[in-house]
Formats: sequence, structure tokens, C-alpha cells
Amino acid sequence: MIAVLIAGAVAMFLSLFGTRGLIAFFDRLGKGQPILGSEDHGPVHHMKKQGTATMGGLAIMVSGFFGWLAAHIRGGIALSDQAMIMWAGCAILATMGFLDDYLKVRKSHNRGIFWKKKGFITFGLVLCITTWLLLGTGVSETLSFTRFNFPGWNLSPVLWVVWTALMVWATTNAVNVTDGLDGLAAGSALFGFLAFTVISYWAFRNPDVYHLVNPLDLAVFSAAMAGACGGFLWWNAAPARIFMGDVGALGIGAALGLLAVTTNTHMLLPLICALNVMEAGSVAVQMTVFKASGRKKRLFRMSPIHHHFELLGWPETTVIIRFWIMSGICVAIAVGLFIADFTHIADNFAGR
Repeated sequence: MIAVLIAGAVAMFLSLFGTRGLIAFFDRLGKGQPILGSEDHGPVHHMKKQGTATMGGLAIMVSGFFGWLAAHIRGGIALSDQAMIMWAGCAILATMGFLDDYLKVRKSHNRGIFWKKKGFITFGLVLCITTWLLLGTGVSETLSFTRFNFPGWNLSPVLWVVWTALMVWATTNAVNVTDGLDGLAAGSALFGFLAFTVISYWAFRNPDVYHLVNPLDLAVFSAAMAGACGGFLWWNAAPARIFMGDVGALGIGAALGLLAVTTNTHMLLPLICALNVMEAGSVAVQMTVFKASGRKKRLFRMSPIHHHFELLGWPETTVIIRFWIMSGICVAIAVGLFIADFTHIADNFAGR
């Protein structure tokens, strides 16, 4: 438990001061986040945010990594292959996001050169990462809800790689879509990482039930990411001094998706990331209705759905806090289901 606390505390401290440094850097540079205008059907009511410092996700990812590393200095916990592959995967996706952010800032336009191809590129990268996880670790190859044998459907290696790649890829895109209001994505991700910290540590304390590979290191990983999100949120809370950018959204999404893969909670992920599912789902529904109506009708005033509520007259902070509440409730339900399943197993073992 001490290693988990160290990871979270160190990551939060580094993120708090690292994010402040990024804000100062972009202020000196005189450049920041471009916002889509009316000509691009963007949220015109956010034009006042144009020029806000961006790429804050760099502080999140770097702080999370060094927080995780700091927890190992004390000893008593191994540097697991699984966690290192996960960090490599997060770094790859974050680098993809960084390149897109860099081009946006350089061209002063909110669509980087990769915006049409980014989905295909990121899916190809995620396929490589999940293949690496399968070949390099003892990760379970079953479809899972709260543990490897529930429901425990065995998947072929190819099917497992494609399924988990779709999970991680969808999560990265969903977090990216959610990142449209100050602190919305970082706050919901904080809840998600705290949930995975509990799940991983619980699995570490009950190895005969969960059969995870290095669960304590997974708990340290998720605690470090939670701490990093918390430190960043200090500056990203409304009114934001800095945005996380694609470098943060893709890195955080990859971390959440990979944690679901490595903790055998594939089917619990949509509940842990329920807010992200709702946000991405609203975009998909909006596009479907728009195309089905011959490009004449829209279900929402604007998608993602957080913009719809803004246009209904909700203040931005109201949307953020209410969405955080919904996210927190869904995460609490997910953790409750995980613990309830363990209680059921314990009761069966005790003969009750």
C-alpha cells in the first residue's frame, strides 16, 4: 500500500509544478490552443478560450511515469514487464497526440494533418501494443467482466488481440471526445484511475481469485496516473489555464483501456468510463441521424453532448460538475459490482 501512496503523491506533486511550467512556457511562446469557429461548425461560444496553453498532457504522462518509477525506489516491488509495455503503449499514443497538437499550434488551426487519418493510424498502433502484451506477458486470453473466469470465454490469440485493440482504441477516442470542457476529461479520468487502483490492489491481496500478472505494479501504475491527473486538474479546472491536448487524451485513454485489459475487467470498462461512452456515443448518434436525414436534421444542438447542454443554457461549470457526478456514480457502481462478485465467491467458499 505504501508503494501505491508514494506513486500517487509523487505524480501529483510533479504534475502540479510541471503543468505550471508548461503554462509559463506557452505564455512566453505566445501561442496556444486554436478553437474551431463557425466556419468549421465548432463551438463558437468557446472562442474566448483561443490561445489558452495546451499540451498539458505532457505533464500528466511524464509525472505519472516518474511517480510509478519513484514507488520502485523503496524496494519490495518489481519493475514488471507488463507495466513497462503499458507505459510504452501510452507513450506511443501520446506521441501521436503530441504531433497532432504541435501541428495545430503551428498552423493555428484546430485540425492537425492527421485528423482524417488519425483513427486508422491509432488503431494500427494499438494492434501492435496488444500483440506485444499477449506475446510478452502472461495476460489472460479470456473475455472478462470482473475476473479472468467470469464469464471466462476463451478467445483465440488473433481474436483476443483484435478485441482488446478495439477496446483500447475506442477508449482513446472516447477520452479525446470528452476533452471539450475545462477539467471534464481529467476529472472523469481521475475517477477511473482510482477505480483501477482499488481493483488492482484488491486482486493483489487475493491472488488465488484473480490470477493477475503483477497486480501490485498495476495498482502503482493506476495510482500514479490518478495523482498526475489530480495535479493537472488544479490548473485545468474552469476557467482552465491549460488544456491537456491530444497528447493527454490519447495517453490517458490508452492507460485506461490497457488497465482494463490487464486487470481482466474488459466488460466493466464501459461502466468505469461511462461518461466517455456517453460522449462518444452522442457523436455517433448525431452523425447517424444527420446522414440518415439527408444532412438536414440533428438530434442534438451540437455534439459531443456537453455542447448540447451548454446551448440549452447550462453554464459550463454546471455541465462539468453534473457530468462529474454522473461519472462518479458509474465508477462507484463498477467498483461495487467488482467487490460484490468477490463477496459472492467468498460466500461460496465459506459454504454460505
